[in-house]
Amino acid sequence: MRITGLGHASVFLETAAGTILTDPWVNPAYFGSWFPFPDNAQLDWERYGRADYLFVSHLHRDHFDPEHLKRSVSKRATVLLPDFPTSELEDALRDCGFTSFLKPDSGDVVETDGLTLMIKALTSPTDGPIGDSALWVYDGRHRVLNQNDARPSELSAFTELGPVDGYLVQFSGAIWYPMVYELPARAKQALGLAKRDRQFDRTLRYIDELGARFVFPSAGPPCFLDEELWGFNDIFGDESNIFPDQSVYLDWLREKGHQEGRLLLPGTVVDLAEPGAPERHPYPPATVFADKAAYLRRMQARRMPEVEAARATWPHPEVDVLASLTQWFTPLLAEAEHMAKGIDGGIRLTAEDAGRGDVDILIDFVAREVRAYAGEKVRYRFRTRRAYLEKLVADHEIDWVNSLFLSCRFSAQRVGQYNEFVYVFFKCLSEERLNYAEGWFAEQNAAEAAETTVLRDEDGTAWEMQRRCPHLKADLSRFGHVADGVLTCQMHGWKWRLSDGRCLTSVGGRTLRCAPAGQPVPGEPIPPVDHHDARGQHEMEH
Repeated sequence: MRITGLGHASVFLETAAGTILTDPWVNPAYFGSWFPFPDNAQLDWERYGRADYLFVSHLHRDHFDPEHLKRSVSKRATVLLPDFPTSELEDALRDCGFTSFLKPDSGDVVETDGLTLMIKALTSPTDGPIGDSALWVYDGRHRVLNQNDARPSELSAFTELGPVDGYLVQFSGAIWYPMVYELPARAKQALGLAKRDRQFDRTLRYIDELGARFVFPSAGPPCFLDEELWGFNDIFGDESNIFPDQSVYLDWLREKGHQEGRLLLPGTVVDLAEPGAPERHPYPPATVFADKAAYLRRMQARRMPEVEAARATWPHPEVDVLASLTQWFTPLLAEAEHMAKGIDGGIRLTAEDAGRGDVDILIDFVAREVRAYAGEKVRYRFRTRRAYLEKLVADHEIDWVNSLFLSCRFSAQRVGQYNEFVYVFFKCLSEERLNYAEGWFAEQNAAEAAETTVLRDEDGTAWEMQRRCPHLKADLSRFGHVADGVLTCQMHGWKWRLSDGRCLTSVGGRTLRCAPAGQPVPGEPIPPVDHHDARGQHEMEH
């Protein structure tokens, strides 16, 4: 099997039984904020677009690029479709012109024309935009796992299918945290450093579990070419930057004793059949990494005109933002039982415009209404530009995480801890999504994991607790760490105080069932529903 890197999470897999194109992304995403790094716009997309199969892992716009799919990918390709709870991805791909779909049940191994495939779909409300997925491929000789952004709680579903030769794993940040928070610089730096360490450590856990022959850092980082976002690029020697590039990560991996890392630039070819799987790069990597700032300036000169053209389409002065959001959100708030209870207050949303005036809005999850802000105390506040909200309203964008928040073109304040319900609401701005998320929360509140595990504190104290993390069901026997009476789930960094099981990370976090070993663990466990942990586009994890 031959792997050609195409930028970000996109690769071109060549086998004797056919070719697979994954997650092709070229055009700037999220209000023109994100670009693939290194630049992949000049690849021979006509060639790669003739693939036999297309796999789009989920709907985030750094994976699903409708303009590029319409223009450059053959509609004769068979789409390998994840088994998601809604039809949104299939509908979006049909809108792009695709008509042939292969949709196996999640976790089922299927054979098609000489290829053996398995797609693992992750379906909690925090998995991408209601769904994320990983693709496993076997051509009779080599096995490849493209995990992209997906965060399964364990990889046993893949390891049981045989040794993996090529492993594509996400290593870099893809989120707005902590950069957009209105915090002192030192606090942001400490949070960013912890986030960067956590995302690197998570990859090492996956790598050790999978034991693949070769590892390809994938699905990041983006780069930021707009001057107002330029500081997010990892070019300033700041170890708290959450967007480290491939060379930084591969150096770190080697420091940890792992020599199996391989660099995929756009156009790099690696043949898994060759001894040592050497990279054949289309240009010297030093062209990109020796002076990354200069490389980005050249890329900026080429590609920023695309953003400037899009920028003219963002303002919609004909939109009455308050009236539109009142009409749109009020029916959703009436149905958002679990989210309203979890937020238990108001969210202040300020759309700023120096020329036309600000629009200040309160989304009240207690009264279940949207109204003009009138000085109420709130725990959560967002500020952004009026043009962005007008664009969201004009397009009826049902996923603000997959548009505004990932753009990093906003600022945030909060009093207290992170609240996952806030961001779940903003990605569920349609009746279909909201009802799915509410049903998922209701199901989870009714089901506790039956199994328990025992972990020891650093002083030797043994604690028995539910085996599955209350957050998103990670296996605490593998990802749990106890120190100073606090459990940390190292899948996403969430914490619980063992003396009473209280979640220390999120206001909406569920209580951990735990007790000193030998004492009854409180609660009445019910066998868990098999909803798998994953990416979740929120600040703690991605």
